[in-house]
Amino acid sequence: MTADGRLFAFDQDRTAFENQLEDHRFHLIKGNFSEIKRHLKFYGITGVDGILADFGVSSRQFDSGERGFSTRFEGPLDMRMNHSGQLDAKQVINEYPFEDLRSVLSQYGELRNAHHLATAIVNKREEAPIKSTQALIALLTPIIPNQSFNKIIAQIFQAIRIEVNDELEAIKSFLKQTVDLLKQNGRLVCISYHSLEDRLVKYFVREGKFEGKAESDIYGNKNLPFKKVGKLIRPSEKEIKLNNRSRSGKLRIAERI
Repeated sequence: MTADGRLFAFDQDRTAFENQLEDHRFHLIKGNFSEIKRHLKFYGITGVDGILADFGVSSRQFDSGERGFSTRFEGPLDMRMNHSGQLDAKQVINEYPFEDLRSVLSQYGELRNAHHLATAIVNKREEAPIKSTQALIALLTPIIPNQSFNKIIAQIFQAIRIEVNDELEAIKSFLKQTVDLLKQNGRLVCISYHSLEDRLVKYFVREGKFEGKAESDIYGNKNLPFKKVGKLIRPSEKEIKLNNRSRSGKLRIAERI
């Protein structure tokens, strides 16, 4: 970063502010990147040269049972990235009607057995409220095959977390705003960690929208805000050895036309 450059970062988790960079050119904003234009406008910023988006959950959140993100540690059914968020995992698990719960598990967890999982949850909560992450895992354990247990539990937690934080809609909102924010030839770099996120980025860069095809002129040329730069980048074996959680990462780069 040059002497007169400025770097803005977004995080809605208040714990992120405990280790922020001490540099007058750096600004850490408490907020969701789904409101990036509004926050930057406060600082008088209407155009930027580059945007890097990391859609992953922080290691701190995964390593702390008290936040409810971890499948390994006992903790409350919370999963809120923003401590002040109104919806938490406990409400999703204990209050969502069966069909809504099944839909969350099916769409956001991409689980084929979403019906059976939702049935088990609903039956259990009729006996008593499900209050912790380990209680949720324990009730589902009998109906999950041993060979795919860890993967399916991770998918279940992913589905609930996406619902609690409205993550996919936040990504859509963010991507739409990058069109106005990035200057010509500015770069958009996105790191995704599961297919639902990556699919949004890939389709938006390719079509300029999330559904349907981009509009074309009379010559068949697509009217697109971005052009793809290079191919999909995955972590190297060396990087995975240094940081095992990077193994599912997918990085895509696009340039503002």
